[in-house]
Parts: sequence; C-alpha cells; structure tokens
Amino acid sequence: MSAQHSAEIKQQIQQWLEDVVIGLNLCPFAAKPNRNKQIKIHISEAESEEMLLEDIYQQLLELDQKPEDELETTLVVTPTLFADFDDYNQFLNLVDALIIQTGKEGIYQVASFHPDYCFYGTEPEDAENLTNRSPYPVFHLIREDSMERVLKHYPDPESIPERNIECVKKLTFEQRKALFPFLFKTAK
Repeated sequence: MSAQHSAEIKQQIQQWLEDVVIGLNLCPFAAKPNRNKQIKIHISEAESEEMLLEDIYQQLLELDQKPEDELETTLVVTPTLFADFDDYNQFLNLVDALIIQTGKEGIYQVASFHPDYCFYGTEPEDAENLTNRSPYPVFHLIREDSMERVLKHYPDPESIPERNIECVKKLTFEQRKALFPFLFKTAK
C-alpha cells in the first residue's frame, strides 16, 4: 500500500471519527482524547488473519508501553481484509481469544466497526446499524480502566446505545449521505 493511499485511509477514518463518532456524540468519551491527540489510527497492511492478529498484538503491546496521557486508545483499520461483514464478525472471536491468551483480559477490550455492520436481529438497511458503520473494518482497542473511570462520571451510561439509535434514526437522507459517504459510493 502506498504512503499516499495509507494517508487517505487515515484521513477518512479521522473524518468519520470527528463527524460521526464525536459529531453525533455516539461515543461521549471520544472528544477529549481526540482533542488531546491520544487516539492512534493504525492502518494495517496485513494480508492474512494471522498477520492481522500479530499486528493487533503489537498495538496492544504499544498500549502497554505508553501511558494513557500519551496514548489512550488505538483504532486498527484493515482496508485489505474483511470486505464481508460475517468474516469480520467471526474474526472478532480470534481477537477476543488473543486478548485472553496474552493475559490482557480485563485490561483491554475491543469494539467493532465495519462498513456493513449489522446488529443481530436487524436488517442491513436498519438505521441503528449506522452507529457501528465505518469507512473500513476497524478494531477499536480500548483500555478498560479508562472506560470505567469515564463511566463513573457519566450519568446513565446504559442509555447510550438507545440514545445513539434515536440519534441516527433522526438523520435525514442528506445528512446520512454527508456523514456516511462510503455507504453511497456508486459502482464504477
């Protein structure tokens, strides 16, 4: 992957982070680390699941080695793998197993985002899937201590998913096109 292509992907993820995740307040905890430049966007060039697991492991080690005030969280973006959401969703089990096998359970967790994200029991076109749709497949590596600390100061954190669903359901078609341009690409 060329440096220019990697930079374009990183820019798209940053735009999505700022306009969708932070702009719609889908994650009320993302604005501060983004403002403080504590979110790493790692573009993985892995061409196999094994290579990606190694890449994710290396990102976990980097989180281990850097203090929270320097690196809060990492988004591992996989532009060359997992075009199919079901394959991506299955791979999440391997990421969870990696976290357990390396003794990092309770230290890190992974949140998932994909261009075709579809929650169990929903139809692909259901608005609530927009809460987890991203320009490329993303594995968000989260420090559990940080999340617990922030949740203590957030009123009614259990309502976040419902609030997010209501937020995306209210978006007009034009707003959806502006916020999720990757969902409206025309075939060439």
